[in-house]
Amino acid sequence: MRNQLPTSSSSPAVQELQETILAILPFPEPKELFDRIRARHPKSTVIYFQPEPDVDIKSVEQYWRRDVHVPLDLYEKATIILTLRTLPLPSQAPNLKLVHLFSAGIDHIVSHPLYTSSTIPITTSSGIHAPQITEHVFMTLLGLTHHLRTLLAWQRERKWGSHAASGGYFGSVHDLVGKTLGILGYGAIGRQAGRVGKALGMRVLAFTASPRTTEEARRDTGYIVPGTGDADGSVPDRWFSGLDKESRREFLRQGIDVLLVAVPLTDDTRHFLGAEEFEILERPRPGMGGKGAYVVNIARGGIIDHDALIAALKRGLEEEEGGLAGASLDVTEPEPLPESSELWALENVVVTPHVSGVGSEYKERCLEVMEINLERMERGVPLVNEVRRSRGY
Repeated sequence: MRNQLPTSSSSPAVQELQETILAILPFPEPKELFDRIRARHPKSTVIYFQPEPDVDIKSVEQYWRRDVHVPLDLYEKATIILTLRTLPLPSQAPNLKLVHLFSAGIDHIVSHPLYTSSTIPITTSSGIHAPQITEHVFMTLLGLTHHLRTLLAWQRERKWGSHAASGGYFGSVHDLVGKTLGILGYGAIGRQAGRVGKALGMRVLAFTASPRTTEEARRDTGYIVPGTGDADGSVPDRWFSGLDKESRREFLRQGIDVLLVAVPLTDDTRHFLGAEEFEILERPRPGMGGKGAYVVNIARGGIIDHDALIAALKRGLEEEEGGLAGASLDVTEPEPLPESSELWALENVVVTPHVSGVGSEYKERCLEVMEINLERMERGVPLVNEVRRSRGY
């Protein structure tokens, strides 16, 4: 998708880049992708640096905290850095003009001096994950609503079960038509999930930090994978906004059957959902077998108070009415999820190890976002997916 670039005749004149692009990534260079950048920007230099693998790294969280040694002369040369998390101190990179992150979130770099003590633009790869994460959302959600865990157990046991009590009753199956999908964080992932939810016959509610009261404000100005998302913001049936408790709870009181958590983790959103929020979501919903909502979290574990979540999920299993119907958690607090966590054993929970964004298109799309911004730099126009430090994402 190259339609992120200005096309009008009044666009600024193009000045071919003469940059030194330093890629610091933990995997072998995907040469075909980087050779494409070299061919399109022949006056620029691309340096690929792969740190030595660390056999002690066992989790995503450990990787984010890993210290990587990069030769100082590479930092000194770099005008653009492409990285997952490794950054120089501002004084080590005197020529740096741009940092492009190989991730959508920035919570792992917000305490770094380059973020806190410089104004160097930072762009993210937000938007590249929207298709695969949305597919993960509905895969796990439908697995819960259609009792896939029981069905797979029957298959392993070579048992021809039945929905009837005498054949191994697994409960009712409720489809998503007419149900309400509440999307907490209507960014790239939320927009694609809203699009799919609407196709399944769901009512879609969008929640954003700031009000989106005009057509222009509802447009998606970030990177969009072709054929996905909600570019003009026309999918939601209603919009809600606000970071204060009452605004959040007013949104949750709209009869939400499925809550998708897709907000970034910031100081404002840490433990955004706790006991009082779950109490609202636990109220029995029509057509949900006497249970409350499903909660799906693909954002960050720290957005949810896990003790409150576990209590609400257990009520859904133990009480005849009320309690959360279930949860799909691709992220937890902490990560990895300890073996002692009750979440592992709850029958109404799907836990996956922070893998919803994994996909074979990941690298290509990340580099496409960077290429779009290289071309925007040539034209002297605003960057796509630029972080606003004032809001924390």
